[in-house]
Amino acid sequence: MPSANALRLQIEHDLERRFPAALTPAPRTIREVATTGIAALDQLLDGGLPVGAISEITGPVSSGRTSLALSFLAQRTREGRVCAWIGAGDSLDAESAATSGLELKQLLWAHCRDSSIPGSAAPGPSNATESSPIWKPRPQQPVWMRLDQAVRSADLLLQAGGFAAIVLDLGSTAPEHATRIPLATWFRFRQAADRCSLLMLGQAAFAQSGAASRARMRSPARRGKKRDRA
Repeated sequence: MPSANALRLQIEHDLERRFPAALTPAPRTIREVATTGIAALDQLLDGGLPVGAISEITGPVSSGRTSLALSFLAQRTREGRVCAWIGAGDSLDAESAATSGLELKQLLWAHCRDSSIPGSAAPGPSNATESSPIWKPRPQQPVWMRLDQAVRSADLLLQAGGFAAIVLDLGSTAPEHATRIPLATWFRFRQAADRCSLLMLGQAAFAQSGAASRARMRSPARRGKKRDRA
């Protein structure tokens, strides 16, 4: 009986003639990144946040999540690029955004509200079909209505293309609610990102393995930033 080493050599020899690409490793590529506008953080993130991928910016309230996202969008809009901010709460302040250097004329702001509020309405259906929805929220509860609008709005804008960066702000959403977003949704977003940087703001990591980069922000009492690359 031939040895394991002899069998391996025979298999490689056969594959080399029939499927030469099978034994040729794909070249490693360096993912394009965009600066956050914060030199110390860019150094930790090897140049900035990745383009065409999901980045998770997590941390408690007042930890600097929003400030980081605004700084990043400011860099992108100064380049004449169009960005979007999708908020499931009221964390974005237009005056603060302008003060940070963000060009508001280059920003699309989608403010999700309860559909029960007069004058508010949920966004139109996304490209997801009834047989394969993005996710299944719990109806008739304000928190689920806002979360549903935010997820579907992100899907709609990602599928539309043309945005250099999109912020999905779930910072005011309790982790027990946001963690119900299926992992398949984040993988769908990752595939649709293409040339767009999708920033997910939250109290915890929701995209998990769907994210290419993560930054955990600390409260003022514990100053500093901790970087975790996926």
